[in-house]
Amino acid sequence: MKKHSTVFIGLDTHKDSIAVAYATDSRIEPVTYLGSIGTQHYAIRKMVRQFESRHPGCQLQFVYEAGPCGYWLYRLLSSWDYPCFVVAPSLIPKKPGQQVKTDKRDCMQLAGTGYVFQFVHFI
Repeated sequence: MKKHSTVFIGLDTHKDSIAVAYATDSRIEPVTYLGSIGTQHYAIRKMVRQFESRHPGCQLQFVYEAGPCGYWLYRLLSSWDYPCFVVAPSLIPKKPGQQVKTDKRDCMQLAGTGYVFQFVHFI
């Protein structure tokens, strides 16, 4: 198994849930959708610990879309010393004809393009 140095975690946030997907920096492996978690701090901490145990020694970088839920997730992850990128919805690449937004598609797209956003910090 190849060692990766960075894991990009895409989060699609809502009031009661967060959809989670991740991609490695190799960009050869497909983006993996993990499912949905709650918005409580302990649920987010559990998710982070699972990523740390599955990918030891890797840097975790979180990417999520700016929205009406505010920047509490950015502040939380930053306080835990994880890089977190908040992306404007207009800056996320979209395929022509892709009008229907789903949680799974959104978080997978954020994780898949996470390597692009690591160089530009939007906040």
